[in-house]
Amino acid sequence: MHSKRLVAVACAALLSVSFAANAQDSEESTSPFSASFGVTTDYVFRGVSQTDNGPAFQAGANYTAPFGVYVGVWGSNVDFGDGGPNFEVDYTIGWNKDLTDSWNLDLGVNRYTYEGASSGYGDIDYNEYLAKVTWTGPLTVSGLLGYANDYSNTGAKQTYSALEASYDIGETGFSIGASAGYTTIKEKANEWPRRADYYDGSVSVSKSFGPATATLGYYDTFGSDASELRRESDTYKPGVVFTVSVDVP
Repeated sequence: MHSKRLVAVACAALLSVSFAANAQDSEESTSPFSASFGVTTDYVFRGVSQTDNGPAFQAGANYTAPFGVYVGVWGSNVDFGDGGPNFEVDYTIGWNKDLTDSWNLDLGVNRYTYEGASSGYGDIDYNEYLAKVTWTGPLTVSGLLGYANDYSNTGAKQTYSALEASYDIGETGFSIGASAGYTTIKEKANEWPRRADYYDGSVSVSKSFGPATATLGYYDTFGSDASELRRESDTYKPGVVFTVSVDVP
């Protein structure tokens, strides 16, 4: 039971990267409202499949005020195993500010909620506090830090740090991207979840078609804890993901 719940909680650390990207897109749009929806062959976050290596449909919406404060909601189907939730709905509030022409700061809080679990599965909803700094030049580089003081409603402490980069290839509509992240879970004494430290990485290529974007990516997890987690669940193993998303201004 413990290994199955560990997979579920690791999968629960969702959306910390996309909160800032969505908010920044909203700030640059002529409308304060924005929305997106998409389909993917596998819902992967921080190197871990959220859908047991299966497909997902996802949708979200944001509102950004003129002074940079934003709110958002995002949802997806999930699969954490027998008795686990079927749907995830995340709520976001934050502040996004262009510090200069090249630098952007994003501070936010995500509330991760899960629906459809059996009565004996337990409540795994929790909050994560996030900060993201982005530099835009010949390429775009972002640094992200996330912290949860009650990870998946267990009392455990979780931190996540990541570095991302993307490059637009001229006027072709193609872009390439890469990311590297590090997850640390600090357990309560003699209680689940146990300590876990592992790295994740991804590379991708995207092509935009007006408001639509198609992305092909490869992801993986690394480190001794990742090797152990792979033996417990296929959701930590490397894979290829194809995603099509549409942005609505």
